Amino acid sequence: MALLPPVGSLSTSDRTLAHYDQHAQAFWNGTRDHDVSQNRDALLRHIAAPTPLRLLDFGCGPGRDLGAFRDLGHEVVGLDGAARFCQMARTYANCEVWQQDFLALDLPSDRFDGVFANAVLFHVPSVHLPGVLRALHDTLRPGGVLFASNPWGDNEEGWQGDRYGVYHSLDHWRAYVTAAGFAELDYYYRPAGQPCHRQPWLATVWRRPETLEEKY
Repeated sequence: MALLPPVGSLSTSDRTLAHYDQHAQAFWNGTRDHDVSQNRDALLRHIAAPTPLRLLDFGCGPGRDLGAFRDLGHEVVGLDGAARFCQMARTYANCEVWQQDFLALDLPSDRFDGVFANAVLFHVPSVHLPGVLRALHDTLRPGGVLFASNPWGDNEEGWQGDRYGVYHSLDHWRAYVTAAGFAELDYYYRPAGQPCHRQPWLATVWRRPETLEEKY
């Protein structure tokens, strides 16, 4: 049996990214028609900056939401760690796409009005999550907004096949994001209109405060 990479190492993301590179087309075929407009709207309605907005689609995958933001007239950049996803997103959305490992981010400071992290941050090992969240905080302009949607759970963490995942409870997730300097704006479970046991996704919306006092 193959040894799994140590938790929190760059090889943790290597294994996860290799899975997505290998299954990129099947992932696109299975997700391109998913309606996550509720999530995109949750990000956009909380941003007070004038349009067009500067947005980062963090973990953009093959480019579904990247294209949707572009069609709304916003200036959107994609970011993903999987090489095939980056290639597919550039072709589909005709947008700038950065290939970066989430565990080794190099993001510009004070660049974006909003960061859209849909179904992606749960792949970050908890040991690395504070640094990733701080990088997203710092790449937002003061007053900018972070949207994050993740499958939730009772804080289980580990390997599901070749993909690493952390399944945060709401309170656990709140503790990480507030510690990174964000102020909470909203949360909800998806899909809407279903009982709790049929709502596997936790969506949260956060603001980078314009002043230190706004955090409290």
